[in-house]
Amino acid sequence: MDLPRSFTIRESGHRIHNPFDSGKLATLGEALRLPPGARLLDLACGSGEMLCTWARDHRVIGTGVDISTVFLGQAEARAGELGVADRVEFVHGDASGYVADAPVDVAACVGATWIGDGVPGTVALLRRSLRPGGMMLVGEPYWRREPTDQATVEACHATSRDDFLPLPETVERFAALGADVVEMVLADQDSWDRYVAAQWLNLRRWLDQNPDDELHAELRAELDTAPARHVRYQREYLGWGVFVLIDR
Repeated sequence: MDLPRSFTIRESGHRIHNPFDSGKLATLGEALRLPPGARLLDLACGSGEMLCTWARDHRVIGTGVDISTVFLGQAEARAGELGVADRVEFVHGDASGYVADAPVDVAACVGATWIGDGVPGTVALLRRSLRPGGMMLVGEPYWRREPTDQATVEACHATSRDDFLPLPETVERFAALGADVVEMVLADQDSWDRYVAAQWLNLRRWLDQNPDDELHAELRAELDTAPARHVRYQREYLGWGVFVLIDR
């Protein structure tokens, strides 16, 4: 059970596997006003940057769950680097079935709502680990501009324009699920650039170092088209944000 190797190659240099930079991640942590000792569960935690930096900056205690052995190795190394290994733990497993042993103050799925087959299922999963009055963090794309054709939809990694909603409807959907949106931090075009453009450098370095690898042709073809696709489509049409929810 692991992520495809192409994914870990593409994001091998990333600490944050979403279009957030460290400043936006810090802004989100400050906005939550968490007390020291607050317990956080992060499903599909990637390389654990949220848990590790918030353990350092806000003294939270946390558990991260992810399917990628590569990213979890990076998470454990980061915890050691920041001196928070006694405050966080990382579990290799399928986040779609993970429920905390005891209720947590914050339950998060930041950018991986496929673990619940979409937003409603992910919210339902997070609720299973959350204490009454606790907060959920959901990271989700939305349409900055409504796509005009199917080519734009697919270039934004969607199969249908209905896969995402405009921002107002995204917020309204959380209300329809019985939750108040109490905070949000949104990506901008610069943070999208930092996330996506870093993938191109990772790919190019890997291609130069691995000319005989079986993935070389596939990833070479990806790098041929990815920069133009990003600036033509994703950068203009696709937004992304973390929405903070408390059940009504």
